[in-house]
Amino acid sequence: MLIIALVISLIIVVKSADVFVDNLVDIGAALGISQIILGVTASAIGTSLPEFGSALIATLSGSVDIGVGTVIGSNIWNIAGILGISATVAGVIRTNKEGLNRDWLMTLITGLILLFFMFFGDINWVASIVMVIAYSIYLWLLIKSERGKNQEDAVKDEKDNKDDYPSGVQFKQDKKSINKKTIGFVIVGLLGLIVGCRLLVFSAVELASIAGIPEMIMGLFTLAIGTSIPELVVTLSSAMKGLHDLSIGTVLGSNTFNILIGIGIPALIMQVPVEPLSLSFDAPVMILTTILLMVLIRMGKMKLNRIGGIILIATYVSYAIFRIFIFP
Repeated sequence: MLIIALVISLIIVVKSADVFVDNLVDIGAALGISQIILGVTASAIGTSLPEFGSALIATLSGSVDIGVGTVIGSNIWNIAGILGISATVAGVIRTNKEGLNRDWLMTLITGLILLFFMFFGDINWVASIVMVIAYSIYLWLLIKSERGKNQEDAVKDEKDNKDDYPSGVQFKQDKKSINKKTIGFVIVGLLGLIVGCRLLVFSAVELASIAGIPEMIMGLFTLAIGTSIPELVVTLSSAMKGLHDLSIGTVLGSNTFNILIGIGIPALIMQVPVEPLSLSFDAPVMILTTILLMVLIRMGKMKLNRIGGIILIATYVSYAIFRIFIFP
């Protein structure tokens, strides 16, 4: 019964995140919020809402190990599992050098920030403030980068319009209106996230207790993989369609959000305890996996090829075996 509840809650969380983000973007567009801001945040943040919601609810309900485990485990799975599977299935994932350097470096810095504060014991409000500021800086860099690209596209479009339409003709962009249905879906999506995450955490805690599985293990694997379903779908489909920058960008952006916001916000509310093994094993593996990704891409001449994908999958399998059977 608890397993059924776990599966149902995962479905509720994933679908609620989709509904919430899609309709929130519509409201943002109707209010005149820049498409730059909506564009650079929707994919990574939207796919990370299940992890964030689970971490927040777990922390508030006292199951801190599940919250931290979900975030760290999800980040390892995102790179070693999701990108590994995507590269293996698609054959190759190409990447943009500028975007990769920015997003990868931020993901690495984010992991180091987490590891740094873990050395001092519980993650408290000081770490939370640093994490939120770091994410704000990253968001600013993304917006600045996208604004530059959009201005170049606007100049090009303006030149094309001059060739196609009479001089003096002006065009106004139709404004969308906010309807009650959209607002209702945002509320439904948010409520679905809250209820789904609460059910998810409850069923995971009970299953862990009955089976004698440590909560950290439940968070590192079961919930981490389950809540990362949106990233897997987006990344794999993007890689298959040739949208390579989106596939890698979604994973790296999601990993940055998971730590800086997924752990940063709960730490602002209450102290997040650090398990010794997370400090000595899980967090270092997360950072080493991030470094391995860049090494494989560099070796593939700015491409993550099938061999690199297989290496990443093997890395995740090895990590899972060590963590579950050798360092339980």
